[in-house]
Amino acid sequence: MSRPILLRGGRVVDPAQGLDAVLDVLLAGGVVARIGHQLEAPEGCEVRSVDGLVVCPGLIDLHVHLREPGGEHKETIATGSKAALAGGFTAVCAMPNTDPPVDDPASVGYVRAAGLRAGGARVYPMGAVSVGQQGERLTEIGEMIEAGAVGFTDDGRPVADAELMRLALEYTKAFGVPVADHCEDHSLARGGCMNEGLVSTRLGLVGIPNAAEDVMIARDLLLAELTGGRLHLQHVSTRRGVAMIREAKERGVDVTAEVTPHHLVLTDAAVDGYNTNAKVNPPLRGPEDVAAVREGLVDGTLDCIASDHAPHHYDEKEAAFDDAPFGLVGLETSLGICLTELVGGGLLTIPELVARMSHRPAAAFGLPGGTLAPGSLADVTVFDPSEEWVVDPARFRSKSRNTPFGGRRLRGRAKMTIVGGVVVYEDDGRRGDAPGRTEATYAR
Repeated sequence: MSRPILLRGGRVVDPAQGLDAVLDVLLAGGVVARIGHQLEAPEGCEVRSVDGLVVCPGLIDLHVHLREPGGEHKETIATGSKAALAGGFTAVCAMPNTDPPVDDPASVGYVRAAGLRAGGARVYPMGAVSVGQQGERLTEIGEMIEAGAVGFTDDGRPVADAELMRLALEYTKAFGVPVADHCEDHSLARGGCMNEGLVSTRLGLVGIPNAAEDVMIARDLLLAELTGGRLHLQHVSTRRGVAMIREAKERGVDVTAEVTPHHLVLTDAAVDGYNTNAKVNPPLRGPEDVAAVREGLVDGTLDCIASDHAPHHYDEKEAAFDDAPFGLVGLETSLGICLTELVGGGLLTIPELVARMSHRPAAAFGLPGGTLAPGSLADVTVFDPSEEWVVDPARFRSKSRNTPFGGRRLRGRAKMTIVGGVVVYEDDGRRGDAPGRTEATYAR
């Protein structure tokens, strides 16, 4: 059992409790023991001064590709979970589009066990909706939940067959877990490699229209309404998609939705120069779409922010734009980008940002954490909202470096990440960014 930790004098932000005040937080026995003014340190307690820093429930990323098994040259569960810690995340949901896919109880158990061994952020496995992610037969959902799956998705591919999507929503309803979908009509997106618009025309690249995403969002919302199942829409990027989700929520459809930092701050202009690090799926959209997803995040239509961390080896991204894979790494930049662009830009307050990166993700997938209420999981993120730093991909914990944010100056970064009451990451102030005590183990 780890020794108690007293976090002294930080700005404690917990949207679940409506809390935003300078307080002390005592962690003991793997849970939050007390919150209050001038708490007495128990015998043997480790006291940490966090004056001037924000103390909040551990950040949770619902959409992360850890590439293991099969893509260990890009990322492993160990390196990805350590990258998460450096970004302030105490928990991540691992997508199942690995090689082979996570589509049975044994593979779910493998991901869960590898996450435990890594001793980094908590790793929650997502199971595939269809066997082999082939879109033909439903996986053994009940058995995969028993093995540790927290939700189901064929992410990387949509669930193209409407009947299969209906069955998944109906079957998972009994277990209270979500079906998450990558909304893309392949017949409309086929051959496209960026957003369809003026930039794609100028660059001579085949574009992907907004409609490729919109028609699948519409279908999924109708199926969720029909079945009463829990639907989660991944990486929403279009203005019409936001409008349809807003209307569906007003009708009482059980739907949550996420948006990525890159879709909140970049447009398709980032592709200029054939920048493959800005090649993502769904593609970076136009300014009107960026404005719409920002509005949707502010008004609660889009519930949470997720990185869609998608590592790729340098050689893969150095290919011609048409041939390069989609995706960028985001675990180590998400918090800084959101603090800089959303909080610094006046769109969100710090408590509102914490809600969208911690409390609401936990609620969307029914995960532990997301609050600092006494008795809750002692997963805590401590960040400095004012520290300025420059993104240097060479210093990432991730095995991959594919980011369009290299060289960007950000304001705000994680200083300490605590999982299960154990400090598993600490930024010691050197720009080498020592990984801290990531060898620590903790109760799950």
